[in-house]
Amino acid sequence: MDGNRAAQNGMFLRIQNISEAVYAGMCLKIGTPQQVAFRREIEDITEILDNNVVFDKHSTVMLSGSEREGFRLSGSDVDHMHWPINHRVVWDFSQCQFYNTQEHALILCDNSESPPGFTLLWLPLEKANDRVMSACVRMNGCFYVSSSKYREAMCSFIITGSTIHGPCSSGRRDNGYEYDHAHCFAGDFWPPSAYSWIDRCHSWPHSNVVNDIISNGCHVVAIGHKIGNHTDNEWRISFSRAEYKLVYSMNHTQFLTYGLLKVFLKEIINTGLRDEEKTLCSYFMKTAVFWAIQQNATLHWHPDNLVAGFWVCFKLLLKWVYEGVCPNFFIPENNMFLSSIYGEAQTTLFMRLYTFYEKGIAILLYSPSIMSNIIDVLCYPTLSICTDEHSLISQVEFDKDYFGEMVRNDTIGKPDIQRCKQYLHAVEQLINLPLTVYQIVVLQKLTATIFRYTAILHNMYIDTGFNKQFYIVDKIACQLLKLAAKFGFVSDMLYIAMYYHNTSRYMEALSVIDITKVKLAQPYLMYGSHVDQEMYNEAVRGQSLSTKMKEAVAQNITLDNAVFYINDLIPEQQTSSLQGRNFLFIPPFVLLYMLDFLCSRNVDTMRAQSALDDLHALVHHDQGELIPVPLRDISWEILGICQQITGNLHAALYSYQHSLIQHPCHKIQTATRQRIQDLHL
Repeated sequence: MDGNRAAQNGMFLRIQNISEAVYAGMCLKIGTPQQVAFRREIEDITEILDNNVVFDKHSTVMLSGSEREGFRLSGSDVDHMHWPINHRVVWDFSQCQFYNTQEHALILCDNSESPPGFTLLWLPLEKANDRVMSACVRMNGCFYVSSSKYREAMCSFIITGSTIHGPCSSGRRDNGYEYDHAHCFAGDFWPPSAYSWIDRCHSWPHSNVVNDIISNGCHVVAIGHKIGNHTDNEWRISFSRAEYKLVYSMNHTQFLTYGLLKVFLKEIINTGLRDEEKTLCSYFMKTAVFWAIQQNATLHWHPDNLVAGFWVCFKLLLKWVYEGVCPNFFIPENNMFLSSIYGEAQTTLFMRLYTFYEKGIAILLYSPSIMSNIIDVLCYPTLSICTDEHSLISQVEFDKDYFGEMVRNDTIGKPDIQRCKQYLHAVEQLINLPLTVYQIVVLQKLTATIFRYTAILHNMYIDTGFNKQFYIVDKIACQLLKLAAKFGFVSDMLYIAMYYHNTSRYMEALSVIDITKVKLAQPYLMYGSHVDQEMYNEAVRGQSLSTKMKEAVAQNITLDNAVFYINDLIPEQQTSSLQGRNFLFIPPFVLLYMLDFLCSRNVDTMRAQSALDDLHALVHHDQGELIPVPLRDISWEILGICQQITGNLHAALYSYQHSLIQHPCHKIQTATRQRIQDLHL
């Protein structure tokens, strides 16, 4: 008996070690608790800011899906939901009393003939915006909004060239990300078909989370049930907002269990399968985690028990496939397998999953993402695994991730003076809220971006013929740009240099360039993933994120294609804009040498030649450290422009030709070909 007990204890300790090893590996792949926290906090604060800016605003946008939940997995698409602010879904006529029908178009849900989780949308007053009305059909003498017609009407409303994928308009953005935009309607009330969910929430989630979720209602998205009576006209009830709030309420082990299931699906279950054979999706994995957490209140969700939690979820999924029933977490009567996992497909999937089940947790060894973590424990049973997040990731890596996340959200949409004013007002309101340090620094950077846009836009619209007026606006613009540089990245000084160049103050521009050159030359500078960790730590260890940003971090210079910054780049901005690109992203070192060259040629030809030589050496010899591979097209283009200005036409031709063979990140090929033609060689 003692021997059996010892063996059991040994196996228990082995599973604990494997769990901790998997936890550590998943933290490195998916994120530590603090990394996931700041991703969510940044998304939350930028969404609040965007939705508080109501200038010419007809719809609300919400990031959803895995990005909103805190994942940053390669290959994942970016999901957004869009709905008109003056249309509201109600579940019965009594709820109409809470709305002014002169301001809101009311849409009444009619699910009397729809499967659980789906509904028809009736317009009792036959009043809505033009796009909604164009998607209406008449059934039984009443006006209903057709989901299929609405999808078609809205397909290219946000981004031209999008295609319909499920309930979404889909495509690929400038940065390579695939996107899904779901055009939907919002309801402020919790759907009656989901009342049972409220009664189930005894142990999880906490009552505060439940109250927050039901007070925010739900959405309906434009997709019908495949085997319903009204497939083309039905809408699916969506709980996307509730789902990300549930994911937020998970502890980190639960979140990583969800992440491990996503990895398990991608790297093991779906490996080797054709697209049409991939019947499981990550939404089923999320549903399994929700049910497992709620139904296993006594399960110890801790790093040393992560594998056990994963196994509970996997067994639940296996049971669902065997039975052919996957109950929606909010509306259990909605069997989400009904139209996709049945018959031969169900049998094939079950046999595949059962084969994995028979292998036990050893099946995780088939995952490239965590295989090495498990092997280390198996080879060295006494190996101690540290799950403390400060030991799992260095401060430098943490900072890189944070500033990268900040840059992804550093935008205010279409630049406009009134929009800038509204954003500043919204920031003023937000700073009175109890914000986290991550949100405060992001607001600081967004404020700098607003200042920068305001300065440049004011200068664009002023009549330079009135000297006094120009002097006043110019003074304000300079002050705003200096403030922006004070609160932004090291590289943001270059916006001041661009402004001085545009207003022909070359000596002042060169003075700013000299200061920026010194800052960018510091050995501790962080630019993207390029940083000397030891030097960075020595220079800024213990400093605040705000100080690090201002003293030790550089980012690409963003030129909005709706605003012209440098006359010599106008053809590239115009071409890029016509191809659907919103921005030019220029490496700071490339722009530094370009501005140095453009300003110096008016006051110091020797310095201009030196700047051109530096630019030539950088573009020709950089190995991806100072010029990221996607930005080589614009970098070669800028070198060619500078060479053409000096009259070195053959060198310019060589540079333009190299710009054309790079990855077309900015879609500037038309401008490049025109420049080649203008050389007359």
